[in-house]
Amino acid sequence: MWVSDKWQDYELLDCSGGERLERWGSRIMVRPDPQVIWDTPRSDKRWQRADARYSRSSTGGGAWEKKDVPAQWQIRYRDLTLNIKPMNFKHTGVFPEQAANWDWAAEKIRSAGRPISVLNLFAYTGAATVSCLAAGASVCHVDAAKGMVQWARENAVSSGVEDRNVRWIVDDCAKFVQREIRRGHTYDAIIMDPPSYGRGPGGEVWKLEDDIMGFVRLCAGVLSDDPLFVIINSYTTGLSPSTVSYVAKTAFAKRGGTARAEELGLPVTSTGLYLPCGSTCRMEF
Repeated sequence: MWVSDKWQDYELLDCSGGERLERWGSRIMVRPDPQVIWDTPRSDKRWQRADARYSRSSTGGGAWEKKDVPAQWQIRYRDLTLNIKPMNFKHTGVFPEQAANWDWAAEKIRSAGRPISVLNLFAYTGAATVSCLAAGASVCHVDAAKGMVQWARENAVSSGVEDRNVRWIVDDCAKFVQREIRRGHTYDAIIMDPPSYGRGPGGEVWKLEDDIMGFVRLCAGVLSDDPLFVIINSYTTGLSPSTVSYVAKTAFAKRGGTARAEELGLPVTSTGLYLPCGSTCRMEF
């Protein structure tokens, strides 16, 4: 497991009964998490004093119960400043377990000894983009949701990297990669964080189990002749790290390289254990 344990502005205080107790900066929040199948004593009094709690609805979806939480605030991770905004579907705009990948990618970029171009697909609110920019790479950030791309731009401004070499693209990721192949554009590194299920701006349906193999194979067509790395993230239940690794090794077989896949994890303060938070495969060339 790759553990994101360098946070100061985020802390997983406890997790029990399908929920997380988290600290985001100075604010305490409770959010649902289906991975938390154990029911342990909730001895931390902040479970009852949380500033915000997201509750699931019996009819689907859910809503925030907020006491004194602003619409937006900032947290820091190393040299990144990220904007937190509690959204209608429980998320905050940051997946803190991904910090392990931000650090790994940034170190690879800094150690490369040459200019590195990164393609970040399904790039969400851009923490990985900002991290790669801060490490000195040029980045093409692609997401189908205009609001997420705007949020990523805000994170770049907050982190002081808005003037770096970055392209902000609102598009269906597969269609964008197809056009880049036709244009002959290539990248030294690719990061992808595809959703379990989604729709593109034109109504295109994406289902990870059905589409991931073809999509990763497609991305091999935009990898440069001197590639550095590929990161593939998955939060889909049933797709183990070994499965994601098999996809990557198969799709990039002609390029060589080595692949390693692990769970991502967050340390739980109350127990000293680690909460598993999805799978990641890292390929190095």
